Amino acid sequence: MSSQKILILDNNEIILTKSMKAKSVNISIRPFERVKVTVPFFISFKKAEDFVIKKKAWIQRNLLKLKSIEQKQTIFDFNTSFSTRNHMLKLNKVESNDVKFRLKDQLILVDIPNSAEIKSFDIQQKIRLAIEETLRKEAKDYLPQRVKELAEKNSFRFKKVSVRNSKTRWGSCSYENNINLNLHLMRLPNHLIDYVILHELVHTKIKNHSKDFWNLLDVVTGNARNLDRELKNYRTKIY
Repeated sequence: MSSQKILILDNNEIILTKSMKAKSVNISIRPFERVKVTVPFFISFKKAEDFVIKKKAWIQRNLLKLKSIEQKQTIFDFNTSFSTRNHMLKLNKVESNDVKFRLKDQLILVDIPNSAEIKSFDIQQKIRLAIEETLRKEAKDYLPQRVKELAEKNSFRFKKVSVRNSKTRWGSCSYENNINLNLHLMRLPNHLIDYVILHELVHTKIKNHSKDFWNLLDVVTGNARNLDRELKNYRTKIY
């Protein structure tokens, strides 16, 4: 008996797969992949199909959400042109079983196995991981020094700078005056990087977003409100 079955639900192909490890029927919906259903061996495909049909509305809602996510993301293939501040992405087909990446000169070299489907969720995620690691390196090379320069220029004092991969925030400043900066700042133009850094440096003196905070930020940036509006045109993750 086959351990896999395909169900068509409203023109969506759903793959049902038997699993020795599964304890219950589980529906998985991931970007750029078909809906997958894991079925324990002690449950028949018929019962699993009935379960999926009952979850039809839930599946449709989540597929719509994923479609929105997919439309905002770059789909990387061998013809994609993508660059960070200092490196260009280059994807290579190789005779290998693993995806590997390395930085060489000004290139992000990512090796993709010949047998792999480049547009699959797993491969796309590994390419994005390579880009994020590149951005992390660029950020660590640039941001701490730039914080130091702007702090000295504007008479701010801070303790240390950390680079993180945040989903929602460009930066933050702790009550101990430790500054955290998002590695995705490296995708912004220089004047907005400086704006985010100065925003956090002002927090070393004023821990809220009061009128005094904005007045001081305006002094050191020249036009804080306009820069803040410009920053809102960027998202922390776009690729």
